[in-house]
Amino acid sequence: MKSILITGGAGFIGSHVVRRFVKRYPDYHIVNLDALTYAGNLENLKDIENRPNYHFVKADINDANALRDVFEKHRPEGVIHLAAESHVDRSITDPLAFVKTNVIGTVNLLNAARELWGENLDNKRFYHISTDEVYGTLGETGLFMETTAYDPNSPYSASKASSDHFVRAYGETYDLPYVVTNCSNNYGPNHFPEKLIPLFINNIVNMKPLPVYGDGNYTRDWLYVIDHARAIDLVFHEGVTGETYNIGGFNEWKNIDLVKVLCKQMDEKLGREVGTSEGLITYVKDRPGHDRRYAIDATKINEELGWEPSVTFEEGLKETIDWYMDNQEWLDNVTSGDYAKYYADQYGE
Repeated sequence: MKSILITGGAGFIGSHVVRRFVKRYPDYHIVNLDALTYAGNLENLKDIENRPNYHFVKADINDANALRDVFEKHRPEGVIHLAAESHVDRSITDPLAFVKTNVIGTVNLLNAARELWGENLDNKRFYHISTDEVYGTLGETGLFMETTAYDPNSPYSASKASSDHFVRAYGETYDLPYVVTNCSNNYGPNHFPEKLIPLFINNIVNMKPLPVYGDGNYTRDWLYVIDHARAIDLVFHEGVTGETYNIGGFNEWKNIDLVKVLCKQMDEKLGREVGTSEGLITYVKDRPGHDRRYAIDATKINEELGWEPSVTFEEGLKETIDWYMDNQEWLDNVTSGDYAKYYADQYGE
């Protein structure tokens, strides 16, 4: 049975990837390694936790010795690396935490893979998932391409840019077989409610202010998380070693326009008068180093691997709202910390 190690598999994107691989590939042994920090939640994976081809390991990629033990025990032939500190605002207040996890943690993983695989690199793959934020900011026109020069503007994006460079450097220096993807903003079920869409859904339900940075005209490309998991599956199996693929939703929205669409859908969902939620919008002081516009050119992955988004933004947003409204217990638990008790009950500590 082929062993695949997925790091950060209890987080937002990681849980969707783990679930897809466990269900789609019963002949794979999927090892989910996660430190279960504030955004890691095993309740995201309750539907597959008893599958015979799934195994969870609580470990931190900052712990090199623990990683070596995991690699030695499970001997993965592939690594899908999603573990990361990912919230820009948190990186501004604590940049060192992002250096430790995103840079040093990635190098620890690379070292563990290199030590296990040695010169036996046939059918091995180190897949590093990154972000479009490494490219910096765009003007009113243009798109990020795989060849766009890196120009990170926040501690978060700088840490991810550094980790990207280390992965490629290990490929060049040690012939480590790798692929890298840089994705746009994800949204969908199981998203920790510090991020814009789940935060605003929760605030609208509770009639709390909707804080919009600056003038609200910051532009992002949005990618439905299930479509991202599909793309990760495709790149892992069919991507060309040593290549980079940008994954985007072909779906640019200014923040304020997105928030207004969300408000309208939430008013309809809650049976409120249209405009009620929009009245909660509150403009707040901009954050430092705020990139004006991101937009991904996903032509390469479309033309070479045949991937494209499966839903429109309005459809994906509706499905996301429906999920949060149908999973209020999950939202209450993740915001209260009760998921930590679930871990202790399920696995012991």
